[in-house]
Amino acid sequence: MKNTITVSLTTFGKFDISPINILKDAGLEVKCNPFGRKITSKEIIELASGSVGLIAGTEDLDGRTLEALPDLKVISRCGAGLDNVDLNTASRLGITVFNTPDAPTLAVAELTIGLLFNLLRKVSQMDREIRKGLWQKRMGNLLHEKKVGIIGFGRIGRKVAELLKLLCCEISYCDPFVDNGISGFRQLTLNELLCWADIVSIHVSSKDGILGAGELGVMKPGAWLINVSRGKVVDETSLYNTLSSGYLSGAALDVFEHEPYTGILKDLDNVILTPHIGSYAKEARIKMEMEASENLLKGLKLS
Repeated sequence: MKNTITVSLTTFGKFDISPINILKDAGLEVKCNPFGRKITSKEIIELASGSVGLIAGTEDLDGRTLEALPDLKVISRCGAGLDNVDLNTASRLGITVFNTPDAPTLAVAELTIGLLFNLLRKVSQMDREIRKGLWQKRMGNLLHEKKVGIIGFGRIGRKVAELLKLLCCEISYCDPFVDNGISGFRQLTLNELLCWADIVSIHVSSKDGILGAGELGVMKPGAWLINVSRGKVVDETSLYNTLSSGYLSGAALDVFEHEPYTGILKDLDNVILTPHIGSYAKEARIKMEMEASENLLKGLKLS
């Protein structure tokens, strides 16, 4: 009987069937997500029952879920973050866990730059107005030579800095795990960065809250905020209050505490909202999926 593996992602193999083919060529039976959406813990327990491997997305793989899958040997996360996986329980159960930290880097960094241009030039806002019959030329701002503070200076944060350097932006970062002066950029404390930056861009891997009412209140008046990392790092109610009062000029968010997002930030014109699509560039997705399949085969000792 073939070994069975489960793929929880909804679009896996959609743009290139190769990631699925290499699994089948290795003698694996592949079960795919039939729901067309992010699956619940109960659904993944049912779907992955009997599977020796799981190619995972962002669904919650907590201890209870992992313990309900006694045949599982390998989790191959298609993406960089592992905060949705209970790594302690996985280790105790002898489950090997992989991720694909490099493949999404450029896609998320390019999205960040795109959101910055959109936000500063108010592109989405004017697009919505034209569709409603309003022809109003809104004055924007240049990204060129802005002071950009990057919170989280790992692969993605550094790539964003590299791209912004080409636009003559002045860049500093806050990251307790990174030494001062790396790649030639200056390290600041969180408060120093928030007071200094025209733009704050968040690229952390932790789910812990970072920007609440107090932190948002010390940001430079008229500044902009970008979050393409984790939804819980920014208090959404406090952000709404700061934006609706006009203290901050605008924000762009790709991640939210609860997804799909239905909250009050939808009511503001100076906010850009995208549905957690940081890695959703076709070339990056294909690369991530290939790496995820290869990691799974490596973990099962089939490569």
